Amino acid sequence: MIVNIDLKREIDNSYKIHIGELSKMELSGKKVAIVTNPKVAGLHLQKLLSRVVADEVYIITIPDGEEFKNMDTVNSILENLFNHKFNRKSMLIGLGGGVVGDITGFTASLYQRGIDFIQVPTTLLSQVDASVGGKTGVNNRFGKNLVGAFHQPKAVYIDSDFLQTLPEREFGAGFAELVKMAVIFDREFFQWLSDNDLRDNRENLEYAIKRSVELKAEVVSRDEREGGLRASLNYGHTFGHVVENETGYSTYLHGEAVAIGMAMANRVAVQIGLMSIDEERMVQELLESYNLPISYSIPNLENFYQKFFLDKKSLNNSIKFIIPKGIGDFEFREDLSKESLLEALASF
Repeated sequence: MIVNIDLKREIDNSYKIHIGELSKMELSGKKVAIVTNPKVAGLHLQKLLSRVVADEVYIITIPDGEEFKNMDTVNSILENLFNHKFNRKSMLIGLGGGVVGDITGFTASLYQRGIDFIQVPTTLLSQVDASVGGKTGVNNRFGKNLVGAFHQPKAVYIDSDFLQTLPEREFGAGFAELVKMAVIFDREFFQWLSDNDLRDNRENLEYAIKRSVELKAEVVSRDEREGGLRASLNYGHTFGHVVENETGYSTYLHGEAVAIGMAMANRVAVQIGLMSIDEERMVQELLESYNLPISYSIPNLENFYQKFFLDKKSLNNSIKFIIPKGIGDFEFREDLSKESLLEALASF
């Protein structure tokens, strides 16, 4: 006998991304927990509190750093929510960079099988990438973001004023994600980034954020759960995640590892004839103009190669690589041989 359970339905996960001065959040009737870390709280918590209107507001601080992006931190947040008797109509707000946003979203997806959350990103990297698209998760000893869920926020609030306190290195890490979007989708935007400095120019900065978010929003709206097109956003990440894993997530900021990963992907692209040496140089120069690393000493090529298979995009012992096709386009490649990859990576 067979019993069918018909679950076909349309679910509207649409939400708005607010770019500009942080606006009021009308959350009357809700318990709200703001998840942040001590450093961000000291800089920006009071501004956020002045914009949140809710029945009860709790502050949950978590340790700062990629090494704390794990289930222990998630469990500590869950304990807080249970202790304060949060219910399914309650809400979380993630105030911080990509680590805070990922952990907040993932915890929201778990609590009582899913509650709403809002992203308030405070780093350039999280504003242009991590806060948009609903990817949430944590790391474990096998790799980065291997435990997670797709859980879309109810809204994202991007205020470039938060970036005034951002260290130069963190700003550069975020810039790497802007370059990523430009190289795979928009040659004109790449040229604009090459011609315009985002430092100390709010108008340029907000345009760059807006354009990057527009590009990502278009991709996510067409492929929410990374069934195809959205995997293109992992340009630089397949290589970069291995770099992060090998260095214990402590040597490079995520955007720095992505910059190295892009340099590696570009080297492969040149080797197989998809990118010219001049185009490779143009990308390198743009990354270096924001003090991003583009070199890495691989300790063991075979070990580096084997770590690709811990990637979420691996399937049936093959890896889907996102390889730039010049500047402004890309190709998915699952046919790259081990020999060709090792040859390209030998220079690292």
